[in-house]
Amino acid sequence: MGYLIFGALALFIIYKFYSIYLRKSRRNYIQNYRFKPIIKKRLLKTYPHLTQNDLNLVFKALRDYYELSLRAKNNLLAMPSQVVDVAWHEFILTTREYTHFCHNAFGKYLHHTPTEAMAKPQMAQKSIKRIWHLACQKEQINHLQPTTLPLLFAIDTILNIEDGFSYTLNCDPSKGEYCASHIACSSGGCSGGDSSSGDGAGCSSGCGGGCGGG
Repeated sequence: MGYLIFGALALFIIYKFYSIYLRKSRRNYIQNYRFKPIIKKRLLKTYPHLTQNDLNLVFKALRDYYELSLRAKNNLLAMPSQVVDVAWHEFILTTREYTHFCHNAFGKYLHHTPTEAMAKPQMAQKSIKRIWHLACQKEQINHLQPTTLPLLFAIDTILNIEDGFSYTLNCDPSKGEYCASHIACSSGGCSGGDSSSGDGAGCSSGCGGGCGGG
């Protein structure tokens, strides 16, 4: 009996170390991945005003999204940026390259689920709340009292994306802004009520073009 317990414990320890190694390896693969030039060229057709530095920032944000998706495991993650979502779509169109990337980065295909296709509105709310927490954690930002925005939430404004999603720390709902500091304001995620409702003025459940999940 003692040998069986020892053997089971040894296998568990080996599995845990392998899981840690695999996750680190996949994270490094994502961080060091270089996107094909064709993807940048396609993105420029949608947003011709972007400079080379702008494009580099977009694909840095896309790598951030993939890294957060790895950390989220099988949970849906909202895509809070329009320009990054478009870049993701263009990447998906390079079918073999994207499939190969997903295999190395996640061990499976990372699907793109449009927000409107989710079964319940709460799913979109939870997914935007989830990526807000993860993005803040990655950039060491207090998700409840942020003093700055994570890149994925700031990039559309930084790059002046006309159809982008504008998040701000001190929002004005009348301007169509998404109040990032209130995303985690309610237990069920972000709601769209006013201050009198007690569920967070200016909160938004919008999450860009869609959500990623296995």
